[in-house]
Amino acid sequence: MAEYGISTFSICGEDRDTYYGHVNSLLDMKPTITMDDGADVVSTLHTERTELLEYVKGGSEETTTGVIRLRSMAEGGDLRYPIIAVNDAMTKHLFDNRFGTGQSTVDGIIRATNVLIAGKQFVVGGFGMCGRGVAMRADGMGANVIVCEVDPLRALEAAMEGYRVLPMAEAAQVGDIFVTVTGDTSVIRAEHMEQMKDGVMLANAGHFDVEVDLEDLAAMADGPRQIRDSLQEYTLSDGRRIYVLGEGRLVNLAAAEGHPASVMDMSFANQALCSEYLTQNAGEMDVNVHTVPEAIDREIARLKLAAMGIEIDELTQQQIDYLSGWRLGT
Repeated sequence: MAEYGISTFSICGEDRDTYYGHVNSLLDMKPTITMDDGADVVSTLHTERTELLEYVKGGSEETTTGVIRLRSMAEGGDLRYPIIAVNDAMTKHLFDNRFGTGQSTVDGIIRATNVLIAGKQFVVGGFGMCGRGVAMRADGMGANVIVCEVDPLRALEAAMEGYRVLPMAEAAQVGDIFVTVTGDTSVIRAEHMEQMKDGVMLANAGHFDVEVDLEDLAAMADGPRQIRDSLQEYTLSDGRRIYVLGEGRLVNLAAAEGHPASVMDMSFANQALCSEYLTQNAGEMDVNVHTVPEAIDREIARLKLAAMGIEIDELTQQQIDYLSGWRLGT
């Protein structure tokens, strides 16, 4: 970002220590608004850099996992400034999470393996918006999609969409490609890996590198052996091979290029407009995790439609009056 005069603290492929070194370099600048992707900046502020909290007016959070962490902080009374959950905006999770993650995850899998998706037993762990997107794109490429869920409503929705719904213990026995998209830890662990076929591929498109338990895998297998870029092979004692994509990190980033700009634009518009809103309302918002104001959400949708050259209808005054009244019935 040198051409724009923006200080940037990051490099591609950084390890954990370097990453948090960059987070702290960022915090050295005493931010007044935080814009987070996973809540690492917020959590570091609240644990190691508490002396900087007095400068912060508010923040926004981009991801499902980050919002989960922040709500936990708020419920425990640990959150010290208001946060807007950008991830929960309609113009974010219905598009970035579903269409962006769906396309870029399949893109990452293909780049890392050059595997044919058609005909494979494709297991999706988690049927939130990201999981819906991955399942939809895998199905579109001819895979036999299996969904694993813990939420009965999401499991029911997946079944009604036409996908097989199985516990991970059963899916592990038949799956060829596994993608975790839960935001939780140890979705695929030793008890599942012990049941897997030779040659299965494990990928993560959720968050962090904990959804596939690599410590369990390392303890039960020899490896890793680097097969190609973003693809490592582990060999179990009986000769079965398990392949891990992108070292268990986000496969759409580790093995591909992430979401296309034409879907990320709405997410970033949310971040920008929510930062403006936080600044304008500094000191007036409760210390909590807030939803994106509906006016911002709708304005971003309107702008996106205009950018795509799409026009929509408007309600007539008669229709407005009808919807706002109750006297007219059957």
